[in-house]
Amino acid sequence: MTTVPRSPRPSRAVEAQEGVKDLIVRRGLVAGDPLPTESELMEELQVSRNSIREALKALQAVGIVDIRHGFGMFVGRMSLAGLVDELTFHSRITLQNGADHLSHLVEIREILESGLVQRLIELGPEADLSAVADVIARMEAESGAGLVSPETDRLFHDLLYRPLGNPLVSRLLGAFWDVYYQLRDALGAPDEPPGDVAKRHRDIYDAVLAGDRAAAVAAVHAHFDGVRNRVARIGGRPRP
Repeated sequence: MTTVPRSPRPSRAVEAQEGVKDLIVRRGLVAGDPLPTESELMEELQVSRNSIREALKALQAVGIVDIRHGFGMFVGRMSLAGLVDELTFHSRITLQNGADHLSHLVEIREILESGLVQRLIELGPEADLSAVADVIARMEAESGAGLVSPETDRLFHDLLYRPLGNPLVSRLLGAFWDVYYQLRDALGAPDEPPGDVAKRHRDIYDAVLAGDRAAAVAAVHAHFDGVRNRVARIGGRPRP
C-alpha cells in the first residue's frame, strides 16, 4: 500500500497572516482603516503574540498592513515598491548578461502602452487631453533648452492614460519607470536628441487626438525604439 505524503502544515505565523487578511475582507475594511490591536488579533485569531508580530511584519513588507508607531495599525495602501525592488535587483544582476530582464520589462511596457492608446481612442471626445497638451508644450520648451527632464517624460505618460479611469495603469507604469530610474547610471544618457524625444511624444498625442489607431500604435513603437537602444547598448548589442 502506497502512503501519500501529507502536505506540511503551514506555520502559525502564516495562518495568522491569512487570518488578518480574512478579517480585513470580512469587516469590509479599506485602505487607511484602523486594524485591531495586537492583543485583539491574538484573541480573535487564537495565536501567540510572536506569531501575530511575525505575521504583521510580513504583511507590512507587502503593503497590506501599515504600522505607524505611536498611532496604531491600518490597512495599507496599494504599493508596488516590493515589485520595483525585485525587478531592479534582477535587472541589475543580469545587465552583464545582455540586460535580459530589463529588455523584457521594456517589451511588457511597450505592449501595455500599445493597447492603452487604442483604449484611449475608443473613448473619443470623452477623453480630456488638455493637460497632456500642456505637458507637450513644456517638453518642447525643455528640448529647446537641451534636455527633456525625466519628470516631464513621466508626467506625459501618467496624464495621457488618466482619462481611462484605471488607477492600476498609473501604478504599473510608475513601477516600470522607477526601475528605469534606479538603473539610470547603468543605462547612461539617452541616444536621441531632445528634439526627437519631444517629437515622438507629440506623435503619440497627435495620433490619439486624431483617433488614428495605426498611427498611435506606430508612434508608441517608435518611442520605445530609443529605450530599447539604451538597453541594448549596455550589453554591447546595438539595435539594427
